[in-house]
Amino acid sequence: MSTKTDTPRDPGGGPDPGAQAAADAGTDLGAAGSQLSTAPTEDVSFPSLGPVGWARWFWRQLTSMRVALLLLFLLSIGAIPGSLIPQTSIDPVKVDQFKAEHDTLGALYDKLGMFHVYSSVWFSAIYLLLFISLIGCIVPRSWQFVGQLRSRPPAAPRRLTRLPAYTTWRTDADPEEVLGAAQRLMRKRRFRAHRAGTAVAAEKGYLRETGNLLFHLALIVMLVAFAVGSLWKSEGGKLITEGDGFSNSLTQYDDFKSGAFFDTDTMEPFGFSLDKFEATYERSGPQKGTPRVFRAHVRYFSGADGKEHKTAIEVNTPLDIAGSKVYLLSHGYSPAVTVKDGRGKVVYKGAVPFLPQDPKNFTSTGVVKVPGAQTKDGKRNQLGFQGFFVPTFGGKGSGSMFSQFPALDYPVLTLTAYHGDLGVDSGLPQNVYQLQKKNLKQYKVNGAPFAKMMLPGETMKLPGGDGSIEFTGIKSWASFKITHQPGNGLALGGAVAALVGLAGSLFIQRRRVWIRVERVEENGVGVTVVEMAGLGRSESPRLPEELGDLAEALAPHAPVAPDGPDASGTGAGSGTGPASEDPAEPTDSTDPADPSEGARA
Repeated sequence: MSTKTDTPRDPGGGPDPGAQAAADAGTDLGAAGSQLSTAPTEDVSFPSLGPVGWARWFWRQLTSMRVALLLLFLLSIGAIPGSLIPQTSIDPVKVDQFKAEHDTLGALYDKLGMFHVYSSVWFSAIYLLLFISLIGCIVPRSWQFVGQLRSRPPAAPRRLTRLPAYTTWRTDADPEEVLGAAQRLMRKRRFRAHRAGTAVAAEKGYLRETGNLLFHLALIVMLVAFAVGSLWKSEGGKLITEGDGFSNSLTQYDDFKSGAFFDTDTMEPFGFSLDKFEATYERSGPQKGTPRVFRAHVRYFSGADGKEHKTAIEVNTPLDIAGSKVYLLSHGYSPAVTVKDGRGKVVYKGAVPFLPQDPKNFTSTGVVKVPGAQTKDGKRNQLGFQGFFVPTFGGKGSGSMFSQFPALDYPVLTLTAYHGDLGVDSGLPQNVYQLQKKNLKQYKVNGAPFAKMMLPGETMKLPGGDGSIEFTGIKSWASFKITHQPGNGLALGGAVAALVGLAGSLFIQRRRVWIRVERVEENGVGVTVVEMAGLGRSESPRLPEELGDLAEALAPHAPVAPDGPDASGTGAGSGTGPASEDPAEPTDSTDPADPSEGARA
């Protein structure tokens, strides 16, 4: 004989094997079988949350302060790789170099978005979740705070002696007069006070919660500023030689990148030109070669018809113009050359920027490209020169080119000449600082490469009468970074507001004070008992002191009875004199309050 029984199921929906076995045994063996197991048979049903329930649970978790702090911590941790790993938005050359030097790690970083941390999917997800979490925290707390501002402080608890700060004394003054004076005193001290039966209830320190809300709102403002700065920003670089200039148009930048919502058609019209670059260096001691003056003298204008102004840009002093900032990044030298072709015609004249390979002493490399040159019989013969420049030559007698000081003490230019096709007519972009030698031939003399080391004013004549190049002088160049970051002011305001809110939430104490005044009979004589008690939201040593000051201020309106204690006594949980005893049981006020009500500060 077998009996089918229903057994309770676990939350996952499967039967409990132990409960099933016990039920079967108990059914088959009767009372004897029921003693085989002491496990209680429980009939527990777990309600199914459903889609709406799960969504509500997820929202409550996301908007909790614990999750908000966790997301803020994750955001700060996620920003660390952006400071340690080269970023494509800042220096793509270093990113390519890192990938070349670390094949496996570079490929892993690329898949994880480590080379563009701040625009990666995972960083954006943390950012958006934090944004939603903060809003979800602030909105209900703001409504709750508004409700607290509109409500009155709760009535006094029945036993004020249980509060952490307490004092009491006897007086012969009329209770109504004392209560009126107490209410006026509390309002004068900027407490929110009202009468509740035989007591005055007062509360102060609402700015603590205001500071807390302000801090969280400031975090949202800073997140918005970060988003605005990322989506509407633009930045680009420009290298300018003395005497040249720049205007804020896309074609003028050497490199340019912008946010997703930046419109290049709305770029503000402004520009500047480099009149002179001034640099001086330490000439002796352990800091020899260290820059002492690093300054770019410029003339700038703002607007299509703006008037020119003169100013100086330094490393930590950018030029603020038309909502953008111009930063001075670096500087170097541009040897000035004059090139003549085989016909004796000047085909190139100007200063060519050379890029430093030694950032301390400015040993630099560069190229000169002359696409319009011809031979003496009129045939096309493009010229290219690759060279080294040193401001202070230190390789005399060694056959090498290196600089031993960054200033122009002994400038030397060495050039190697090529001719043929530069490739500038192919339509493909070229690096202006590199020479493509695929279709070029190097000039040679007696089978050796033709090169010459020149001082300013010297000329190198090309073999076969193909022309010459003269080293006419030296100019300085400076590189600038032009940035447009619209969210900076908003971020600064948010940061200041966050500091103000944090200071308010940390240093302002929210507290409540109750003053109960009642007429009692003692030894057949009527006397007025004054009780004062205070409660803070958190423990504070200043609360008893403040309560003592209030008691002292109220004492002229409720002078101590001849046989009573001093009014200035306060205590934590007990008063002085008679306050240490259990005072007479006060009568219920017209609006009685639960003893725990006063503890909700």
